[in-house]
Amino acid sequence: MKHQTLLGQAAIPSGDRVLKLYQGKDDCTIVISGRGELMSTRKHASEDALGTLPCQLLKQVETASVLIGGLGMGFTLAAALAATGSKSRVVVAELVPEVVEWNKGPLGSYSGHPLSDARTTVYHGDVSDLLRGAKQRYDVIALDVDNGPEALSSSGNNWLYSPEGIGCARKCLNPNGVLAYWSATPDPRFAKRLRDCGLRVSEKSVFAHGNKGTKHTIWLATV
Repeated sequence: MKHQTLLGQAAIPSGDRVLKLYQGKDDCTIVISGRGELMSTRKHASEDALGTLPCQLLKQVETASVLIGGLGMGFTLAAALAATGSKSRVVVAELVPEVVEWNKGPLGSYSGHPLSDARTTVYHGDVSDLLRGAKQRYDVIALDVDNGPEALSSSGNNWLYSPEGIGCARKCLNPNGVLAYWSATPDPRFAKRLRDCGLRVSEKSVFAHGNKGTKHTIWLATV
């Protein structure tokens, strides 16, 4: 077993689970209590895709407005910044304060320090609060707050995948905007739910790393 050093841990608000950040020789991992590895700096291709794919569907990326639910290890944020122009703005909502601090510290070098980009704004809180408030509209809303439609880290995340949550997200999109969801596994019921909410849905299967092994699912939904 490779040696790993515990760099930090954080309680997930409104839940009984704990996140732990470990650093190995060449990588970092975040594990969730009772469930094992949640994410790794070695395997982030699908997180990259979540930031890139919806932006590629936009007609105007130079001034794109993007909302990302879940900072994670910063790879989706970095990908969205790379896929949009110098006048874009990207808001990333993160519920766990320590995750933001980890990205400012030991995790930052792995993703290219996207929090230091002037186009980035961090919302310290639940992305669902931004969607419920509907005070801003976005060209892209990319959500990766849990393991998928069946919430793993916090049961409160279930709302985001409900018809009500999908409807709120849809109302927060600009015309021709794109709603994107990340999931560790396929879920035909969720794809149907998106369609039942009046969205056109494209499902992408993306390798977690390289071109073999585990694949993750990304749904791209448009009005």
